[in-house]
Amino acid sequence: MNTLERLCVVDDDPVFTFLLKKIIEKTQVTLETVFFENGQEAIDYLLECNFQQQKLPELILLDINMPILDGWQFIDEYAKIHPSLSKGISIFMVSSSTENEDYERAMSTGFITDYVHKPIYATELQQIVNKVLSLN
Repeated sequence: MNTLERLCVVDDDPVFTFLLKKIIEKTQVTLETVFFENGQEAIDYLLECNFQQQKLPELILLDINMPILDGWQFIDEYAKIHPSLSKGISIFMVSSSTENEDYERAMSTGFITDYVHKPIYATELQQIVNKVLSLN
């Protein structure tokens, strides 16, 4: 089975994260998952773990609308630290937004691997993981 070492979820929606935890348990697509309720916590984590490559995630599932640092602001900060990260990270923007502008904005950043609509189901999560593993 295809498995990630570490998955990072950046989302403040407790219902989404609860369901995602259940899907991750069921599919066993990752050995470890770290959850953050805003982009600032996730940026801090990436900076803190940068010199421990095994702690950096292979995949980040990133929400758009969050407090403190939203998905767009996260990408702005990520762009600044990206060159210094010790490994590549795939970022999938996960949102309930169906606005075409959000999709186009996400894909134009150069840092978003794909844009996924909520909710995420087990088969979709496995496809995302397979895509990430095929890129690495």
